[in-house]
Amino acid sequence: MTPARLVKYKTTLAKRQLDLTIITDQVNKGQNIAALIRTCDAVGVHNAHVVNPEGGFREHKRTARGSQQWVEVVPHDTIDSAIKSAKQQGMQLVSAHFSDQAVDYRELDYTVPTALILGAEMHGVSATALKASDHQVVIPMLGMVHSFNVSVAAAVILLEAQRQRVLSGSYDRPQLIGAQYQQTLFRWSHPKVADFCHQHGLAYPPMEDDGGIVNLNQWYAKALEKNAQAQAIKGMN
Repeated sequence: MTPARLVKYKTTLAKRQLDLTIITDQVNKGQNIAALIRTCDAVGVHNAHVVNPEGGFREHKRTARGSQQWVEVVPHDTIDSAIKSAKQQGMQLVSAHFSDQAVDYRELDYTVPTALILGAEMHGVSATALKASDHQVVIPMLGMVHSFNVSVAAAVILLEAQRQRVLSGSYDRPQLIGAQYQQTLFRWSHPKVADFCHQHGLAYPPMEDDGGIVNLNQWYAKALEKNAQAQAIKGMN
């Protein structure tokens, strides 16, 4: 890993927003999930809550999974679970949903902790999520089409949230700190070692200031006791 790459990681993590997230509600197309996660990364969202849709996800040959390396995807079996998680963090629940109660998406304050709920195309946000929502928002449209693709709608709304948060200085106040910051930095810097640690219940080894692993040989010796895969990982670092 180059010094420039390490600086990029640290700069990016310093702007990660823990109090801004999305919740997918029956979004079942793989390419839409990938696009949503990519948008989350672009605006500094750290966690994305993805509810497993009924019938599972519809895969797509061009589905991009790389963005999941940079955004923590939190899976849920039900929308209730995702809503409960957001509420426990004191977030306002905002549903992107066309209805008589919906307001222009630009009227809301996104500088407060916010979870944006996004429904499946043609169906919108579920009744359960709407009932739990504090607000419903809509993107005004002037053409014959009544709605955007879910990933486009999310990008429009999240970019408004980004604009508001830039003006309020939210990105200048690091939210990802302490052990959570160190663990994320390690996972980004050494993904294969991090995966090995997860698989075998090992704590991440500490990192040097330059991004290297402290006492690397000692760590590999311990890891080799767990699994011979560590030898292959050693050759990649």
